[in-house]
Amino acid sequence: MYLGLDLGTSGVKAMLIDGDQRVIGSANGALDVSRPHPGWSEQDPADWIRASEEAIAGLKAKHPAEFAAVRGIGLSGQMHGATLLDAGDQVLRPCILWNDTRSHVEAAALDADPRFRAITGNIVFPGFTAPKLAWVANHEPHIFAKVAKVLLPKDYLRLWLTGEHISEMSDSAGTSWLDTGKRRWSDQLLAATNLDESQMPTLVEGTEQAGTLRGELASRWGIAGAVVVAGGAGDNAASACGMGTVSEGAAFVSLGTSGVLFAANASYLPRPESAVHAFCHALPNTWHQMGVILSATDALNWHSGVTGRSASELTAELGDTLKAPTGVTFLPYLSGERTPHNDAAIRGAFVGLGHESSRVVLTQAVLEGVAFAIRDNLEALKAAGTAIARVTAIGGGSRSRYWLSSIATALDLPVDLPADGDFGAAFGAARLGLIAASGADPVSVCTAPATAGTIEPSAAHAAAYADAYQRYCALYPAMKSLAAY
Repeated sequence: MYLGLDLGTSGVKAMLIDGDQRVIGSANGALDVSRPHPGWSEQDPADWIRASEEAIAGLKAKHPAEFAAVRGIGLSGQMHGATLLDAGDQVLRPCILWNDTRSHVEAAALDADPRFRAITGNIVFPGFTAPKLAWVANHEPHIFAKVAKVLLPKDYLRLWLTGEHISEMSDSAGTSWLDTGKRRWSDQLLAATNLDESQMPTLVEGTEQAGTLRGELASRWGIAGAVVVAGGAGDNAASACGMGTVSEGAAFVSLGTSGVLFAANASYLPRPESAVHAFCHALPNTWHQMGVILSATDALNWHSGVTGRSASELTAELGDTLKAPTGVTFLPYLSGERTPHNDAAIRGAFVGLGHESSRVVLTQAVLEGVAFAIRDNLEALKAAGTAIARVTAIGGGSRSRYWLSSIATALDLPVDLPADGDFGAAFGAARLGLIAASGADPVSVCTAPATAGTIEPSAAHAAAYADAYQRYCALYPAMKSLAAY
């Protein structure tokens, strides 16, 4: 048996699979996000352990015999978070999360140093880890002086599980400290933020062993024998492993808290000026490109909170049949935007409202706004040299057929639906645990699921969507000018 632990922004998911990759069961533990100031987003790492224990307890209660047979654990997690530890491995402050934009000044300063783009292959985004450390150095120097180790969120779970300070390539590529082509820490970039390699975790590939489960936890959970913990992956690379998106040309669109357009690459293809991420994949000698928007289902959840209706109620009001855009446009920049704008200060908007603009119209505009933001990502990937012929949909938002139809039409690409099953980050993490523990070939394990169906772009609404996308694109510079006042 193999366990996958996925540390998300809103919760931890634990999934158990057997040696044939059949899903035995899953369970969840809930998490909240603290937003003490505008643009801030934090979590207490102690809550990650609590939520993991909750998820594991739920899984163990439902499948005690199978859980006792666990031989490998894979980890996946939200990327970019700055988890700061002192010399005794005590947490120094709440973790600054991926969607926290407070370090935009520091990010711009680091990005102005040409070494960062040259070595990492990426813009230094405010959400990345290095500018967060620069912010701490500038604003909390008493904390920075005590930093002995910097860990990414899932790697803090590894420390709890194994006692080891270890990370892997896919997650570390989002720190702005990794030499992405050479798959190693860059001494130059660490020094630029007054850090050194002794403060970083050891690096392995996502498929390799990265510690073993501590005896105290194994005993408490009723597991006998050694349990290998795999390197694992950042959440999107883990999802790619779950979806079989590991070979050149394969791509998926993820509608989670953030939105992601992910394409696997057989070689390292950096083009930072496009604001596309060029990261290491979880499998050795593979890379990937992805465009990221900061608010996907997060935008719908915001709308849900304002209207007092659940996200499922809001999308149900639209039905499944795609409608032409109404003229109301939504910009989903609720916490800034990453690809293609790299703009921490920009904020969202409804434009074109009238007395006739009902709740249903606003919901439609929210879904279209996210779809157009993902279209921005597609254009950026094209500019970076990556062609995509079709995508597979994953993430909580993919339960809405209307939303997927909107995305297919906005992208002018077919959107494949995987067969029933959960092939996301927790499943990908469990696959990595299987590979690390058994020595199985990664490519033969990380296969694609069967396709249950395909949503084609709507020919009837193609012209209306093209016009609406141009209107959407024209609004960014207007909002940028407005934000300057």
